[in-house]
Amino acid sequence: MATSLRHYRKLMCFLARCHCYISMIQILKRVRHLVTAKMKPTAEYVLALIVSEFRMPVPWGEIRGRIWGPDDGRPVLCLHGWGDNSGTFNTLIPLLPRDLKYVAIDLPGHGFSSHRPAGVFYTYPTYFSDVRRVIEVLQWKRFSIIGHSMGGNIAGMLFAFGQFSVLYPEMVDSIVLLDSYGFLPADTTQLHKIMRKGIDEMTEYEKIMDTRKEKVYSYEAAKERLKAVNPSLSDQSAQILLERGLKEFEGG
Repeated sequence: MATSLRHYRKLMCFLARCHCYISMIQILKRVRHLVTAKMKPTAEYVLALIVSEFRMPVPWGEIRGRIWGPDDGRPVLCLHGWGDNSGTFNTLIPLLPRDLKYVAIDLPGHGFSSHRPAGVFYTYPTYFSDVRRVIEVLQWKRFSIIGHSMGGNIAGMLFAFGQFSVLYPEMVDSIVLLDSYGFLPADTTQLHKIMRKGIDEMTEYEKIMDTRKEKVYSYEAAKERLKAVNPSLSDQSAQILLERGLKEFEGG
Protein backbone atom coordinates (compact mmCIF):
# COMPACT_ATOMS: atom_id res chain seq x y z
CA MET A 1 0.00 0.00 0.00
CA ALA A 2 2.86 2.40 0.89
CA THR A 3 4.54 1.73 -2.46
CA SER A 4 1.33 2.38 -4.39
CA LEU A 5 0.85 5.64 -2.48
CA ARG A 6 4.38 6.82 -3.35
CA HIS A 7 3.76 6.04 -7.02
CA TYR A 8 0.48 7.93 -6.93
CA ARG A 9 2.15 10.99 -5.39
CA LYS A 10 4.91 10.96 -8.00
CA LEU A 11 2.36 10.90 -10.79
CA MET A 12 0.43 13.80 -9.27
CA CYS A 13 3.62 15.87 -9.08
CA PHE A 14 4.41 15.13 -12.71
CA LEU A 15 0.93 16.15 -13.88
CA ALA A 16 1.05 19.32 -11.80
CA ARG A 17 4.24 20.33 -13.62
CA CYS A 18 2.37 19.93 -16.91
CA HIS A 19 -0.03 22.58 -15.47
CA CYS A 20 -2.65 21.96 -18.19
CA TYR A 21 -4.67 18.97 -17.07
CA ILE A 22 -8.24 18.30 -16.05
CA SER A 23 -8.43 15.56 -13.46
CA MET A 24 -6.51 12.33 -13.71
CA ILE A 25 -8.41 11.10 -10.66
CA GLN A 26 -10.99 9.12 -12.64
CA ILE A 27 -8.34 7.32 -14.71
CA LEU A 28 -6.47 6.30 -11.55
CA LYS A 29 -9.45 4.89 -9.68
CA ARG A 30 -8.63 1.31 -10.60
CA VAL A 31 -4.83 1.55 -10.69
CA ARG A 32 -3.20 -1.47 -9.10
CA HIS A 33 0.28 -1.18 -10.56
CA LEU A 34 2.02 1.95 -11.82
CA VAL A 35 5.39 2.58 -13.45
CA THR A 36 6.67 6.16 -13.21
CA ALA A 37 8.97 7.99 -15.61
CA LYS A 38 11.96 7.20 -13.40
CA MET A 39 11.24 3.46 -13.48
CA LYS A 40 12.23 1.52 -16.58
CA PRO A 41 9.53 -0.94 -17.68
CA THR A 42 10.74 -4.52 -17.67
CA ALA A 43 10.60 -6.69 -20.79
CA GLU A 44 7.86 -8.70 -19.08
CA TYR A 45 5.86 -5.53 -18.49
CA VAL A 46 6.15 -4.36 -22.11
CA LEU A 47 5.24 -7.81 -23.46
CA ALA A 48 2.15 -7.75 -21.26
CA LEU A 49 0.81 -4.89 -23.38
CA ILE A 50 -1.15 -6.13 -26.37
CA VAL A 51 -0.36 -3.87 -29.33
CA SER A 52 -2.23 -3.90 -32.64
CA GLU A 53 -2.89 -1.61 -35.59
CA PHE A 54 -6.13 0.38 -35.72
CA ARG A 55 -7.75 1.24 -39.04
CA MET A 56 -11.22 2.32 -40.06
CA PRO A 57 -12.73 3.55 -43.35
CA VAL A 58 -13.86 7.16 -43.80
CA PRO A 59 -15.39 8.78 -46.91
CA TRP A 60 -12.01 10.13 -48.07
CA GLY A 61 -9.89 7.07 -47.21
CA GLU A 62 -9.06 5.71 -43.76
CA ILE A 63 -8.04 6.68 -40.24
CA ARG A 64 -5.20 4.67 -38.75
CA GLY A 65 -3.63 4.34 -35.33
CA ARG A 66 -2.41 1.90 -32.70
CA ILE A 67 -4.12 0.02 -29.88
CA TRP A 68 -2.54 -0.99 -26.59
CA GLY A 69 -3.97 -3.06 -23.78
CA PRO A 70 -6.74 -5.61 -23.23
CA ASP A 71 -10.05 -5.50 -25.10
CA ASP A 72 -11.97 -5.19 -21.83
CA GLY A 73 -9.74 -2.41 -20.47
CA ARG A 74 -11.12 0.98 -19.53
CA PRO A 75 -11.04 3.04 -22.78
CA VAL A 76 -8.61 5.93 -23.25
CA LEU A 77 -8.33 7.89 -26.51
CA CYS A 78 -4.92 9.45 -27.23
CA LEU A 79 -4.74 12.51 -29.52
CA HIS A 80 -1.40 13.80 -30.79
CA GLY A 81 -0.21 17.31 -31.66
CA TRP A 82 -0.06 19.27 -34.92
CA GLY A 83 3.41 18.17 -36.05
CA ASP A 84 3.17 14.61 -34.75
CA ASN A 85 1.34 11.31 -35.19
CA SER A 86 0.22 8.48 -32.92
CA GLY A 87 3.88 7.52 -32.44
CA THR A 88 3.96 10.36 -29.88
CA PHE A 89 2.57 7.89 -27.35
CA ASN A 90 4.89 4.95 -28.09
CA THR A 91 7.15 5.58 -25.11
CA LEU A 92 4.48 7.02 -22.79
CA ILE A 93 1.86 4.28 -22.84
CA PRO A 94 4.20 1.50 -21.57
CA LEU A 95 4.65 3.66 -18.44
CA LEU A 96 0.91 3.89 -17.74
CA PRO A 97 -1.43 1.36 -16.09
CA ARG A 98 -1.51 -1.79 -18.19
CA ASP A 99 -5.13 -2.70 -17.51
CA LEU A 100 -6.49 0.20 -19.59
CA LYS A 101 -7.18 0.12 -23.32
CA TYR A 102 -5.42 2.94 -25.19
CA VAL A 103 -6.27 3.88 -28.77
CA ALA A 104 -3.90 6.45 -30.28
CA ILE A 105 -5.08 7.65 -33.68
CA ASP A 106 -3.27 9.35 -36.53
CA LEU A 107 -5.44 12.40 -37.17
CA PRO A 108 -6.26 12.97 -40.87
CA GLY A 109 -3.22 14.24 -42.76
CA HIS A 110 -0.89 12.74 -40.16
CA GLY A 111 0.87 9.39 -39.88
CA PHE A 112 -0.75 6.60 -41.88
CA SER A 113 -4.18 8.27 -42.01
CA SER A 114 -5.46 9.63 -45.32
CA HIS A 115 -5.21 13.32 -46.11
CA ARG A 116 -8.45 15.21 -46.49
CA PRO A 117 -9.62 15.87 -50.06
CA ALA A 118 -8.07 18.87 -51.80
CA GLY A 119 -9.76 22.11 -50.77
CA VAL A 120 -10.96 20.82 -47.39
CA PHE A 121 -9.58 22.73 -44.41
CA TYR A 122 -7.97 21.13 -41.34
CA THR A 123 -10.14 22.80 -38.72
CA TYR A 124 -11.31 21.99 -35.22
CA PRO A 125 -14.91 21.18 -36.22
CA THR A 126 -13.65 18.59 -38.73
CA TYR A 127 -11.38 17.09 -36.07
CA PHE A 128 -14.36 16.87 -33.69
CA SER A 129 -16.18 14.90 -36.39
CA ASP A 130 -13.15 12.62 -36.82
CA VAL A 131 -13.13 11.81 -33.11
CA ARG A 132 -16.86 11.16 -33.18
CA ARG A 133 -16.42 8.74 -36.11
CA VAL A 134 -13.66 6.86 -34.26
CA ILE A 135 -15.74 6.55 -31.08
CA GLU A 136 -18.68 5.27 -33.10
CA VAL A 137 -16.55 2.51 -34.64
CA LEU A 138 -15.03 1.59 -31.27
CA GLN A 139 -18.55 1.56 -29.75
CA TRP A 140 -17.38 3.40 -26.65
CA LYS A 141 -20.13 4.95 -24.55
CA ARG A 142 -17.79 6.71 -22.13
CA PHE A 143 -14.02 7.18 -22.26
CA SER A 144 -11.09 9.28 -21.12
CA ILE A 145 -8.78 11.37 -23.31
CA ILE A 146 -5.05 12.08 -23.20
CA GLY A 147 -4.36 15.01 -25.52
CA HIS A 148 -0.99 16.46 -26.44
CA SER A 149 -0.77 20.03 -27.78
CA MET A 150 -3.35 20.31 -30.58
CA GLY A 151 -4.83 16.99 -29.46
CA GLY A 152 -5.47 18.57 -26.07
CA ASN A 153 -7.21 21.50 -27.73
CA ILE A 154 -9.47 19.10 -29.63
CA ALA A 155 -10.31 17.32 -26.39
CA GLY A 156 -10.55 20.09 -23.85
CA MET A 157 -12.48 23.11 -22.77
CA LEU A 158 -9.78 25.76 -23.09
CA PHE A 159 -12.07 28.20 -24.85
CA ALA A 160 -15.69 29.14 -24.74
CA PHE A 161 -16.65 27.21 -27.80
CA GLY A 162 -17.09 23.64 -28.95
CA GLN A 163 -14.19 21.41 -28.01
CA PHE A 164 -15.17 17.73 -28.06
CA SER A 165 -15.83 17.41 -24.33
CA VAL A 166 -18.10 20.47 -24.52
CA LEU A 167 -20.05 18.99 -27.43
CA TYR A 168 -20.28 15.49 -25.90
CA PRO A 169 -19.89 15.89 -22.10
CA GLU A 170 -21.84 12.69 -21.44
CA MET A 171 -19.17 10.68 -23.29
CA VAL A 172 -15.99 12.13 -21.78
CA ASP A 173 -15.08 10.70 -18.39
CA SER A 174 -11.89 12.70 -17.79
CA ILE A 175 -9.18 14.56 -19.68
CA VAL A 176 -5.40 14.85 -19.36
CA LEU A 177 -3.84 17.75 -21.28
CA LEU A 178 -0.11 17.64 -22.01
CA ASP A 179 1.64 20.82 -23.18
CA SER A 180 -1.68 22.09 -24.46
CA TYR A 181 -2.16 25.84 -24.78
CA GLY A 182 -4.05 26.33 -28.05
CA PHE A 183 -3.54 28.69 -30.94
CA LEU A 184 -6.99 30.26 -30.95
CA PRO A 185 -7.33 33.55 -29.04
CA ALA A 186 -8.82 33.52 -25.56
CA ASP A 187 -10.37 36.86 -26.50
CA THR A 188 -13.31 35.81 -28.67
CA THR A 189 -13.46 39.29 -30.20
CA GLN A 190 -10.24 38.37 -32.05
CA LEU A 191 -11.55 35.03 -33.31
CA HIS A 192 -12.73 36.37 -36.66
CA LYS A 193 -9.22 37.66 -37.43
CA ILE A 194 -7.68 34.23 -36.90
CA MET A 195 -10.35 32.54 -39.01
CA ARG A 196 -9.92 35.08 -41.82
CA LYS A 197 -6.15 34.62 -41.78
CA GLY A 198 -6.51 30.84 -42.07
CA ILE A 199 -8.98 31.08 -44.95
CA ASP A 200 -6.80 33.58 -46.83
CA GLU A 201 -3.67 31.44 -46.39
CA MET A 202 -5.47 28.34 -47.63
CA THR A 203 -6.76 30.23 -50.66
CA GLU A 204 -3.25 31.42 -51.53
CA TYR A 205 -1.84 27.91 -51.05
CA GLU A 206 -4.41 26.43 -53.44
CA LYS A 207 -3.22 28.81 -56.17
CA ILE A 208 0.24 27.19 -56.20
CA MET A 209 -0.75 23.56 -55.60
CA ASP A 210 -0.60 22.61 -59.28
CA THR A 211 2.88 24.08 -59.74
CA ARG A 212 4.31 22.82 -56.45
CA LYS A 213 6.71 19.91 -56.84
CA GLU A 214 6.89 17.26 -54.15
CA LYS A 215 10.38 16.83 -52.71
CA VAL A 216 11.85 13.37 -52.13
CA TYR A 217 14.32 12.83 -49.29
CA SER A 218 16.47 9.95 -48.15
CA TYR A 219 15.64 8.64 -44.67
CA GLU A 220 18.63 10.38 -43.09
CA ALA A 221 17.87 13.65 -44.88
CA ALA A 222 14.24 13.48 -43.71
CA LYS A 223 15.35 12.87 -40.14
CA GLU A 224 17.77 15.81 -40.22
CA ARG A 225 15.10 18.08 -41.68
CA LEU A 226 12.67 17.06 -38.94
CA LYS A 227 15.26 17.73 -36.24
CA ALA A 228 16.18 21.07 -37.81
CA VAL A 229 12.57 22.21 -37.50
CA ASN A 230 12.41 20.92 -33.91
CA PRO A 231 15.93 20.93 -32.37
CA SER A 232 14.63 19.48 -29.10
CA LEU A 233 13.92 16.11 -30.77
CA SER A 234 16.32 13.30 -29.94
CA ASP A 235 17.31 10.73 -32.56
CA GLN A 236 14.93 8.24 -30.93
CA SER A 237 12.00 10.68 -30.96
CA ALA A 238 12.63 11.59 -34.59
CA GLN A 239 12.77 7.92 -35.57
CA ILE A 240 9.47 7.23 -33.78
CA LEU A 241 7.70 10.05 -35.61
CA LEU A 242 9.20 9.06 -38.96
CA GLU A 243 7.96 5.47 -38.59
CA ARG A 244 4.47 6.73 -39.42
CA GLY A 245 5.42 10.01 -41.05
CA LEU A 246 7.19 8.83 -44.22
CA LYS A 247 6.11 7.25 -47.48
CA GLU A 248 8.60 5.28 -49.55
CA PHE A 249 9.18 6.50 -53.11
CA GLU A 250 11.53 5.40 -55.83
CA GLY A 251 14.77 7.35 -55.48
CA GLY A 252 14.08 8.37 -51.88
